[in-house]
This record gives sequence, structure tokens and C-alpha cells, in this order.
Amino acid sequence: MIQRILFPVDFSMVSEHAIGNCIPKFFSSGVAEELVLIHIIDTTALPNVMDEYRKEVRNKLEKVAEEFRDMGINVTKTIVRVGTPAIEISKVADEENVDIIFMPSKGENVLRHMIIGTTASNVARIARKPVLLVKYEWDKAKKSVKCFWDARRVFERPLIALGLGTCSGHIIDVVKVLFEDYIKTATLFHVVDYGKHDEIESNVKKAMEQLECLAKQFKCDCDIEVSAGVASDEIIQEAVVRGSTIIVIGKKGRSKIKELLMGSTAESVIRKSVLPILLVPCTY
Repeated sequence: MIQRILFPVDFSMVSEHAIGNCIPKFFSSGVAEELVLIHIIDTTALPNVMDEYRKEVRNKLEKVAEEFRDMGINVTKTIVRVGTPAIEISKVADEENVDIIFMPSKGENVLRHMIIGTTASNVARIARKPVLLVKYEWDKAKKSVKCFWDARRVFERPLIALGLGTCSGHIIDVVKVLFEDYIKTATLFHVVDYGKHDEIESNVKKAMEQLECLAKQFKCDCDIEVSAGVASDEIIQEAVVRGSTIIVIGKKGRSKIKELLMGSTAESVIRKSVLPILLVPCTY
């Protein structure tokens, strides 16, 4: 079960939608216990932050906390920091030992793709805690924010993309600890995008055998599937075909280069998929 979630609030339309709709539904499923709210005063936009402005922001954040508490959500802490948003969010996630960072993939101005290219993707790159990325779009007809996910059912049918390296066991451990009790059917999925053409069949067979072993670690029902092709495309296509509710994927190590690149597969899946993505760091 998820003990603590960190939710960055930027007072945007997307934040308001998450506050009024997604977060309450998410907590109503019983999957999480505590919520920590954070707002970052961005020094790149406001280099000289006045004390009065900090006080104003803190008051606004406390009002958000009270809204959540009125909905029966256990908000344990509100935090205001000054600095670079992605860095501060990642720091606080470590300091507060949260289980998940909840990141809407758009904010500030939902009409412009602000956060997905900046804060959300940067948090995904540098965070040492799992990041739940959820996408929103602007509904032109209704002139409102459109959410692509069902907050009550997000963990019911996860597609867990595994590379079958050392990270695979860690990803499974994270899934089991955080939300295995809420899974109806999990899909363990691997893409063979390596080896020579005449080795594909044998590589697929080996991968199936490894997935079968990994599936035994779950108490829930598991389907296993191996395909060959471009990993990110195959993952997204399989998730759509199976009606998956979330894609779980690992993020590679902590070197500076890898922090920037994150791994081409994870980066591409995040960019292309409308489904929620749970990005799991392979090392803490």
C-alpha cells in the first residue's frame, strides 16, 4: 500500500482539476494513506522573492490542504520551497520519504505544453523515488481540462515493462509493495530489440521463460507476453490492446548522462502514451 504521496501544486488549471477530481478519487480507492503538498517558488521566474509573497503562497497552499481534508484526505504536511522546481521536488521526496511523486504532465498554462517539457520530465529524470506521470489535455469543445485516466482504477491492469536485467526484480518489488492488492490482472511484458535476426526466436523463448519465473512472485493473476520490435512502440501498442490502466517502466541509473537521457525507451513511452506512467528508478 502507498503510505505517502507527494503532490506538487502550481495553482494551475491542471492542479485545480487534480485537486477537485483526480486526487480525491485516487484516495477513495483506499490505495494511499497520506498526502504531502508542495509548492515551489521558481527562482528562474522570480529571482527576488519577497517574504510577503512567500506568505501569500503558503496561505494558498494551506487552503488547498483544507479542501483535501474536508474531502477526508489525510494531508500531513504542506511545504513551500524556493528554487528550481524539479530539483526541490526531488529533494523533498527524499526528505519526506514518500512512496510516489504524483506529477500532472501539464500545468501553468494547459494550452501550452509547459510542464511535460520542463518540470514533470525533469522530475522524472532526476527523482530517486517512483514518479506517477498522468496526462491531461485541453478539451476545446468543453473548454476544460480532460483527464485520460480513471483515478479509481489506475492500478487494476498494469502493464509492467521489464528489460530482464537487474532492474526487473526491483520494479516487481516496488509494484508488490505499493499496489499489488489492487491489481486484477498484471501483464509482464518484454520486447526483444537485440540480437541478430536469426536469434529472435530463441531470444523470445528465453525471455518467456524468465517472465514465467518473475510472474511467480505475484499473488495476483499475471499474463506474460514477449514481442520483437521497437520497444517503446511495442509497449504502447500492447497496453492499448490489453486495455491496460497504467504502464510501469524502469528508469536507468544515476550517472549524469543517464539522468539526462533516462533511457530512450522510457523517454519515448512517456512522450507518446496517454496512459499514466509509473516510472521506477532502478537504484535509490
